[in-house]
Amino acid sequence: MSVFAPFEPEANEPRRRRFKPIPFRVLLPNLITLLSLCLGLTGIRLAFEGKIELAIGAIVLAAIADALDGRVARMLKSSSRFGAELDSLADFVVFGVVPGIVLYLWGLQNLKNFGWIVVLFFAVCAALRLARFNVMLEDPNRPAFTGNFFVGMPAPAAALVAMLPIYLELAGIPRLAPTPFIAALYVIGIALLMVSKIPTWSGKKLGARVPREYVLPVFLVAVVFVALLISAPWEVLILGCIAYLSAVPLAYMHYQKLDKAHAEASAGTVHTSAAATIPPGEEDHEGHRLN
Repeated sequence: MSVFAPFEPEANEPRRRRFKPIPFRVLLPNLITLLSLCLGLTGIRLAFEGKIELAIGAIVLAAIADALDGRVARMLKSSSRFGAELDSLADFVVFGVVPGIVLYLWGLQNLKNFGWIVVLFFAVCAALRLARFNVMLEDPNRPAFTGNFFVGMPAPAAALVAMLPIYLELAGIPRLAPTPFIAALYVIGIALLMVSKIPTWSGKKLGARVPREYVLPVFLVAVVFVALLISAPWEVLILGCIAYLSAVPLAYMHYQKLDKAHAEASAGTVHTSAAATIPPGEEDHEGHRLN
């Protein structure tokens, strides 16, 4: 009698389902997401080795990969629930946990317990922000214009902006004695922006369609940006953080304007529909003539 006898299914066992092969275009966005996750985890190792510059570079590359996976999924029409959940889990690790650890090893560890509490607070806010984002995706009553905005600061942007104190030091600005404490307060503020309801521009539809006359200028701007990022990375990141934070109030005012216009349009539609259902000469519930 053989120890490893071949498996023989029972006669009444239902026929097994044969799964179809998965196209590579469906796997590609998930592979980019996993690349972002690996870059973020590598950033932790580099930070522990004291290579803060390389750790920040890994996080920046992870943010670029995170921006690409969604666009690639939409372009290839390969979006899936699995990909969305994987992206959220990767975002929590890469943009919620890794930046906090880098900041802690950079200077927040000098604050001892308070510094670690700040790291935990930032990670928890990132988790709450991502959970809220996944829930809001399923809301069918959201107005169309809200697709151009995030509710709160997105986790990738918050991760890059939260490390502004490190950029300042690496750019040559000397670290002052109270800097770790000021940096901790700054990180707490960025974490609160993540869980706030302040709208920020999403940029998801940016670049979806580029007019022909702007193709060459876009190429030139991209080349110049990459060249500047390589030659003067800390200055570029500092200016990027300042520009992004300056755009937050502008996005808020733009959102309020669109929301007011949408509310007025909805109220006008409801009023017109209600008036159309009342015969001429009838009175409303307050006794006013409607014609």
